[in-house]
Amino acid sequence: MTNLSRRDALIAAGGLGAAAVGAASLFGSADPAAAADCVLLQREVTEGPYYVDLELVRRNIKEDRKGIPLTLRFRVFNVNTCRIIRRAAVEIWHADGSGTYSAVNGNSDTYLRGIQRTNAQGWARFETIYPGWYMGRTPHIHMKLFVSGSEVHTGQVFMKDAVSARVYSRAAYGSRGQADTTNSDDMIYREAGRRALLHLRRKGDRVVDGYTGTLDIGVRPS
Repeated sequence: MTNLSRRDALIAAGGLGAAAVGAASLFGSADPAAAADCVLLQREVTEGPYYVDLELVRRNIKEDRKGIPLTLRFRVFNVNTCRIIRRAAVEIWHADGSGTYSAVNGNSDTYLRGIQRTNAQGWARFETIYPGWYMGRTPHIHMKLFVSGSEVHTGQVFMKDAVSARVYSRAAYGSRGQADTTNSDDMIYREAGRRALLHLRRKGDRVVDGYTGTLDIGVRPS
């Protein structure tokens, strides 16, 4: 784990990458022509009340939190050119299995928060757990994106209700029961739209093996 100042982290994040999407890699593959048709500007939504500027540059953000494993892979595009953006800084934070955030309300912990830079194929990856729910909100993950040190997107990403229902029936979450709010009942999800839904794939035969969630994020650098 590397703890950088915000200024240093974002300077290190580098500039706009103009390379087209390449062939298959560890993170996936894409056709640049297809990208031009499907990558839309990601809608802005509120960052929420739980953002904390902790400046944690790390891939594994779980710390001691227990839950269903979740690998997140975000690919960042410039919607003006339909090209991937290299070395963009992607920052995420979310609640743990009990619906609690770190670093707020007198809590000095730093779990489930972190920053990663996109690689040569435009992907940023995090290792975390499936987020828990709290009253009045559908399950979600908060996000900020920076390009060349400038904030270019603030948003939230979401999971399908059916997947959340399966996860919340497992031991790490089961004592709390099911989320009290679905995507369709959540005002912020309705603002973000279906383009903010993670594409979730189970890692193994069982829910407890965890999921990989991928999403293309289209932004307009200033």
